[in-house]
Amino acid sequence: MTVTFSDLHTESGLKSLNEYLSGKSYISGDQISKDDIKVYGAVLVNPGGAFPNVGKWYDSVSSQLASSFPGKACGVRVGAAAAAPVEAAPAKEAAGDDDDDLDLFGDETEEDKKAAEEREKAKKQSAKKKESGKSSVLLDVKPWDDETDMAALEKAVRSIEMPGLLWGASKLAPVGYGIKKLQIMLTIVDDLVSVDSLIEEYLTVEPCSEYIQSCDIVAFNKI
Repeated sequence: MTVTFSDLHTESGLKSLNEYLSGKSYISGDQISKDDIKVYGAVLVNPGGAFPNVGKWYDSVSSQLASSFPGKACGVRVGAAAAAPVEAAPAKEAAGDDDDDLDLFGDETEEDKKAAEEREKAKKQSAKKKESGKSSVLLDVKPWDDETDMAALEKAVRSIEMPGLLWGASKLAPVGYGIKKLQIMLTIVDDLVSVDSLIEEYLTVEPCSEYIQSCDIVAFNKI
């Protein structure tokens, strides 16, 4: 919920803040926050006993700020010189009034939110890239019979190309009855290539199915 304090340099403004701080240690919650720093900057001096809740809160914030800034302070008072009224500048005076209204939760602009979202998105993408691993796979590719052209079979297998897929070494291994199978290595990027999909959607459908009867995963190892 947005809380607004106005005219904290006046008695009425301090009275409103004093009532708000009744039973509270800080503006938001039980620990000092940016809300306290913002309101603290608008209160010119510690009002003391006139507004005890504000005085106690002011002392607490002052002590915590002092510990955060250990350098020796000589004491500085900031004031504003009286200026002659300028009738031709009502818009500027209205803007000055707005400065006294403290929107405690209005610090973050749309640009800040967008920048924060982009940073978070970049972090997630970076983490995903780091987590994306590779795997080494050994496939058994079996022909229909002993009359299948194994050179054409291997050519059909290697013709499959996709991001994250790299074909490796291969050899022919005997199965029996004069039939040989193709054993072929491949390296995949886990986030880009599914071996099951490679078999079901590419190797065992046309045109590869003209040579290939079935495929089996013999070994699957993370790199």
